[in-house]
Amino acid sequence: MLAALGAWLVFNAWKRRPRLVARVPAQKAAALAGASIALTYCLLAGFGLPAQRTLYMIATVAFALWTQRATSSSRVLAIALFVVIAIDPWAALDAGFWLSFTAVAAIFYATSGRLRWRMPDEGFVRIGHATRDALRVQWAVTLALVPLTMLFFQQVSLVSPLANAIAIPVVSFVVTPLALAGALIPGLVGNGLLWLAHLAMAWLARWLEWLGDASFAVWSGAAPSAGAFVAAMVGVAWWLAPRGFAARWIGALWMVPLFAWPPDRPLPGTARLTAFDIGQGSAVLVETHATDLLYDTGPQYGPDSDAGNRIVVPELRARGIGRLDTLVVSHNDLDHSGGALSILGAVPIDETRSSLAATSAIVRSSRVHRPCLAGEAWTVDGVRFAFLHPRERFELDEPGQPAIKPNAKSCVLRVEAAGHAVLLTGDIESPQEAALVERARPSLASDVLLVPHHGSRTSSSAAFIDAVRPSLAIVQAGYLNRFGHPRADVLARYETRGIPVLRNDRDGAITLVLARDGIAVDRYRDSHRRYWYDDGRP
Repeated sequence: MLAALGAWLVFNAWKRRPRLVARVPAQKAAALAGASIALTYCLLAGFGLPAQRTLYMIATVAFALWTQRATSSSRVLAIALFVVIAIDPWAALDAGFWLSFTAVAAIFYATSGRLRWRMPDEGFVRIGHATRDALRVQWAVTLALVPLTMLFFQQVSLVSPLANAIAIPVVSFVVTPLALAGALIPGLVGNGLLWLAHLAMAWLARWLEWLGDASFAVWSGAAPSAGAFVAAMVGVAWWLAPRGFAARWIGALWMVPLFAWPPDRPLPGTARLTAFDIGQGSAVLVETHATDLLYDTGPQYGPDSDAGNRIVVPELRARGIGRLDTLVVSHNDLDHSGGALSILGAVPIDETRSSLAATSAIVRSSRVHRPCLAGEAWTVDGVRFAFLHPRERFELDEPGQPAIKPNAKSCVLRVEAAGHAVLLTGDIESPQEAALVERARPSLASDVLLVPHHGSRTSSSAAFIDAVRPSLAIVQAGYLNRFGHPRADVLARYETRGIPVLRNDRDGAITLVLARDGIAVDRYRDSHRRYWYDDGRP
């Protein structure tokens, strides 16, 4: 918008100066001005991908005008795409890259080269044509981005056309002109214009927030397969084809698999466990044929960022999980409970189990909360869940009882499916391990052990490892974490017993499938290999 405004001003001023026109045509001067303004804007705005795309497109058009070469919209977009990738090849890994270029490509595809009869552009007729064209552009962009938003975010906004219909004119024709004028005009007048721009933006933000919080704002589904995504893109191209193209409505049928693709679920009697790569913390998803349990929620990264909203919730959406049957928060440490509130606010949860005090915000935010106590067990879809620790309710910070370290109260959960078992241990330490060995040795035997306390030297005692007798151990720890987890002496205890250790900091997310024919193990960095991985492994 700024480049077009600058080009228009230069063009109209330049053509009134015969001497200037004799040296440089007004169109070329306007093109150079537009490109210069676009470059200045990008420098001020931080050179984001959408801004880069616009700059390179404007520069391409300006170059074509100066060199008197014919060009087309598709060629201009292709050149901008080439320049972005040439400067930053990793830009292709950014969702904004695909969304930005696809949106512009959709606009060109839906509006370029179309023959249509127009009435004389006068008065309300001109307004009607402008409104119709704007609606056509909005429809093309909305439809074209549906497959990408499902692929990247597993969501489709149902209110975005309405939001854009208000936000784009308000920002383009009210907020931006007032803000620019306020920045250029000194004194009270400029401050007044800036205040009006702020008022308009604040009103718009409140309205958009209300719209975004509506129950009908978003449709969510599982991440589509590659085939469903390609079919949807074919459907978009078919649906947006020019009038006269055979049966454009068939494009809608090509998009059906995008929304109807069934999520991948374990078979009855089996279970799938995923130890998320969430940094220094713990979060494990347990999926059965029809239910889902989340054990711990990962760490809190900052005031508004945690593993819940950054990793766990997006992954649940990608798997088509719209609700959790059970959330287990093992104990009150931020590396285990830091993402709980975000998850509770984003996903319906039938029941929360924890060792937290009744005053905890997590307990108060839970729909149903029950303490995790040794001896409690249940079976669903042929998969058995059993708590082995803590043993007594006095460990739950009830009034009048002595304070106990949060680690000592960790909920220990054993998951058994298809004749195999996984032991999830939280942050228990050597005293709790010794107590478990003494009172529950037969129940400890498991094929897979989530290493207690991220491999701290206060845990993984030799007696405990021998009682569990795992054939595989998993460490959830952050890369180069400040605690030095997992400790070398702890790893040595597993290695001397011939127990392989998988680590999130080296292997990425680790997925186990407990089935009758054995335990299938998937390491994300192996199954999704990238050339920049350098983890020290051969």
